Amino acid sequence: MISRKLFSLLMISSGLCIASAHAQTINGTPGAPSATQTIDGRYIPSPPLPFGGVINLDAANSKPFWPPTVVPPAGAPNVLLIMTDDAGYGVSGTFGGVIPTPALDRVANAGLRYTTFNSTALCSPTRAALITGRNHHSVGFGVITEQSTGFPGYDSVIGPENATVGEILKENGFATSWFGKEHNTPSFQYSLSGPFNQWPVGMGFEYFYGFMGGETNQWTPYLFQNTTQVFPWIGKPGYNLTTDLADNAIDYLRQTNAGAPDKPFFLYFVPGGTHAPHQPTPEWIAKFKGKFDMGWNAMRDQIFANQKRLGVIPANTALTPWPDSLPKWDTLAPDDKKMFARQAEVYAAYVAYTDHEIGRVIQEVEDQGKLDNTLIIYIEGDNGTSAEGSTLGTPFDLAAIQGIDIPVKDQLPFYDVWGSDKTTPHMSVAWSWAFDTPFKWTKQIASHFGGTRQGMAMAWPARIKDAGGIRHQFHHMIDIVPTILEATGIQAPVSVNGIQQRPIEGVSMAYSWDKANTDAPSARTTQYFEMFGDRAIYHDGWIASTRPPQPPWLLGLAKMPDVIGGYDWELYNLAEDYSQNNDLAAANPQKLQELKDLFLVEAAKYNVFPLDNSIVQRLLAPRPSATAGRNSFVYASRFSGLPASASPDLLTRSYTIEADVEIPDAGAEGMLATLGGHFGGYGLYLLKGKPVFAYNLLALDHFRWEGKDALTPGKHRIGFEFTYDGPGPGKGGTGVLKVDDNEVDRQQIPHTTPFLMTIDETFDVGVDTRTSVNEADYQVPFAFTGKLDKITFKLGPTQLSANEQAASRTKLARARD
Repeated sequence: MISRKLFSLLMISSGLCIASAHAQTINGTPGAPSATQTIDGRYIPSPPLPFGGVINLDAANSKPFWPPTVVPPAGAPNVLLIMTDDAGYGVSGTFGGVIPTPALDRVANAGLRYTTFNSTALCSPTRAALITGRNHHSVGFGVITEQSTGFPGYDSVIGPENATVGEILKENGFATSWFGKEHNTPSFQYSLSGPFNQWPVGMGFEYFYGFMGGETNQWTPYLFQNTTQVFPWIGKPGYNLTTDLADNAIDYLRQTNAGAPDKPFFLYFVPGGTHAPHQPTPEWIAKFKGKFDMGWNAMRDQIFANQKRLGVIPANTALTPWPDSLPKWDTLAPDDKKMFARQAEVYAAYVAYTDHEIGRVIQEVEDQGKLDNTLIIYIEGDNGTSAEGSTLGTPFDLAAIQGIDIPVKDQLPFYDVWGSDKTTPHMSVAWSWAFDTPFKWTKQIASHFGGTRQGMAMAWPARIKDAGGIRHQFHHMIDIVPTILEATGIQAPVSVNGIQQRPIEGVSMAYSWDKANTDAPSARTTQYFEMFGDRAIYHDGWIASTRPPQPPWLLGLAKMPDVIGGYDWELYNLAEDYSQNNDLAAANPQKLQELKDLFLVEAAKYNVFPLDNSIVQRLLAPRPSATAGRNSFVYASRFSGLPASASPDLLTRSYTIEADVEIPDAGAEGMLATLGGHFGGYGLYLLKGKPVFAYNLLALDHFRWEGKDALTPGKHRIGFEFTYDGPGPGKGGTGVLKVDDNEVDRQQIPHTTPFLMTIDETFDVGVDTRTSVNEADYQVPFAFTGKLDKITFKLGPTQLSANEQAASRTKLARARD
């Protein structure tokens, strides 16, 4: 039998009876289950503590030890970080717009409004900057992931050296969650085959409920709970994602409060509103009937007057000129005015509806008695208002993205269902320009504040006492993370999971909270901007900006100038010219050159090089893909939810689909394979035993092949062969439907989808789960009731030139944003 002396020597040599000295602060009785620990946070996760109790041969003579729970510093606030989508400075009533935003008003009236707060001009780059505290090129998001290249500033990979604020707060004892839009995962990692290290749950957010990519249908969203696809709208008439996100966030707050009421939360709430498709609920649309009959020019004047009255623009601000490329309201025909007004009514309803649901989340925080010690940051828009709806607007945003303009006369039949599940609408560029008042330009333009200026309000009642105050210091998305860290008393880590961290590049805005600092100089003195070669540099109250060589609604397809020497530059003194109205480049060439040189310094520092506006070269660059180089795909089991990027691409080529099935004695029907749904896609299925192939051209036209006879019991091969009439995009072709190699239907069609069949619908085999490609035939879910042995896709070569392939990828990338 082992002696006690020998046992003690063994325990000492193993280190099990040595108490810990690793904790910065331990509260409560060390080793007790209720003990808590505050870590210094330089190295996270915190190293495990050695066992601090005593182990003898029997439990009666031993002492247990529980590692203390990591908690934030005493008094650290909860954090509610909110951002909406595609909304410029003149959208919200809080910043002078004509659309009421009472939730944003509530935050502003309890805290501060910031009038010089800036984004990157594009969605996922802004979001990458927001959650990392680093410039978008520093974390691989110089553009959206669908345009990624193999350069450090453009690979769409937030590497482990750039830990998010979610990761930092989680390791310091916060409950972390993300609700809504997720566009910071590389597009080639959307599928459930992973990896998941760049999904929210892999970036420090313990709970995720939202959608991947740039947009989704609000009635039938492509939705995930953590990494599992979910379908919450089934059996819920009137379901809308915006309300569901708020419901889920509220339930999350209640669950965490019930389980650990003292544990602070960090909740990141980023709904899809107001990115296209504009899909608010009918009651919100009804509230805005007739509210935009004045037109975009009169609305712009009204917003400008409101902004001066509220003090959210300086009194000497000039309203920038209306562009010659956009029509003035008074020149329009009556039907045009009617349709355009409807577009704005639905957009405004979406803004107000989104703000209302955000208000419900804020109210839950108050109902739990936590509002006083919650830092709320509410950012209206991740970039300027979107110009991606074309100059006409559209009932189907995928059509506009692909250069298909739908005349007003063809939009009018959708007037009464605009915004419903029958449309995926976007508004005219002219409204977008007006909603960016008082600035020039729109989303995608990084050189001018129409693309980058966002209304933002911040409140923390326990700390910010200048309720209703206005602050004019110049700040950027990268400044939010250091503000949160200072508020919580947590430092940026030196190392995370053993990886040395890139320094946080933002500066804290907390100095601006004190009333004594209302007019204090900005802690941010320099900030570069760059998107698609369009660029600017801010320094000490001046900004030098390139002049956009073409408007974003032309989709980047015109010939671009040389990216280094071919751009004209403008110069503005923002201390005297808030809206970038008075170009001083000719009068002050020395200042302009000084700033242009500074841009080169900043660009080199933050991975902006190589500058590139030649979208052909960038978009044709190879990148990881599950389908690259493949021309044959075989599936042998039922599944649902594969993203379009990981499915066979049937566009601009000939192809064959063959399904080997076994029909039971009772007959069978159901989906064999489908991509897309109501707003574009295809499906091969059996309907009452008869084979059918349906092709939906962006909800603008429908084509259908059908066999005359139901399939008999037993094994069969159902085939569809399509011969494309290329070269070039969107051409027609001849489709042949076969059963057991016998032709049962043949049809020639004049057009096919040019570049992009779907954004947020999925590829399904053996079932259709989201929306139907042909609602006259079936409703979802539509599962195959026979036995599917396998289904095979064989693809011919693409029939696009290099330039046409580039155009295709351009439209896909812009659609995803």
